[in-house]
Amino acid sequence: MRFCSIASGSSGNCIYVGTQETHLLIDAGISGKRIEKGLNELDLTGKDIDGILITHEHSDHIGGLGVISRKYQIPIYTTGGTADAISRSKGLGQLPKGLIQEIREDEPFQIKDLKVNAFTIPHDAAQPVGFRLEHGSSSVGIATDLGKYNDYIVEHLQGLDALLLEANHDIRMLQVGKYPYYLKQRILGDRGHLSNENAGRLLCRLLHDNLKAVFLGHLSKENNYEQLAYETVCSEVTLGDNPYRSGDFRIQVARRDCLSQPVII
Repeated sequence: MRFCSIASGSSGNCIYVGTQETHLLIDAGISGKRIEKGLNELDLTGKDIDGILITHEHSDHIGGLGVISRKYQIPIYTTGGTADAISRSKGLGQLPKGLIQEIREDEPFQIKDLKVNAFTIPHDAAQPVGFRLEHGSSSVGIATDLGKYNDYIVEHLQGLDALLLEANHDIRMLQVGKYPYYLKQRILGDRGHLSNENAGRLLCRLLHDNLKAVFLGHLSKENNYEQLAYETVCSEVTLGDNPYRSGDFRIQVARRDCLSQPVII
């Protein structure tokens, strides 16, 4: 099983998960050209992709969906609410009929040899989800764009081999930054985005001896920077109520504009 970020940040997101038999993208929020470049670096092309899983309809998650899905006729898997919102999106163009496959939260489904389970996340979108993907005894999770976490989300992210977790903003940077008040409140709200501190606290509840890698993703360009996100999350892990230290795990920030180092599970 291979897992990596092609791009992750407030300006665009695209994640790859695959096996020797199956190749999936989670979100397509960057240009088709950038998606193709990332796939090429993984020795793949768009022709190899068996499906695109969409977490929600915001532009930084679907910006390149129309181009890449039309070019290669790639099936799109997403919730009914997100599918409806995508159909109303003006920037994607017309999607070919039959490409969108509706999925439901907590109803696992199979794409070739990958088992996929979507779980509900709190975000200001139509019907947003995170994903857990499994191949045999190996599993990875994607959890971004969540204003808060709860026991339900923790349960879905337990026992993973690798995880991409949102560390969107530094609270102080956001509070004193140039964003208008309403936008600051949206980001800080229960249906907004996860701060560096809360990302670290959530991660503390997910640590186990066999966790191989953690990507910190969806960093805000205006209200965060890589070293701050990394140090804050690592501090929460080391000082938190758990038996581990941050150095016990491979924790890295997913790159905003290029491929991050893949994890092989």
